[in-house]
Amino acid sequence: LEGFKLMCKFEGIIPALETSHAIYYAVQLAKKLGPGKDIVINMSGRGDKDMPQVAKIMGVEV
Repeated sequence: LEGFKLMCKFEGIIPALETSHAIYYAVQLAKKLGPGKDIVINMSGRGDKDMPQVAKIMGVEV
């Protein structure tokens, strides 16, 4: 859920869980590529539909 948390915290966007994997990978890739490189992520889907599952995983009561 790290990619999910990062996007929520820094962009205010609730990504779909499928997209969250790409976000996390992009962050790891950016660390390897170093400064001056661009990475593009195509975010599709809606994260709001995943909120009950995310809350359960994070131990948050909804």
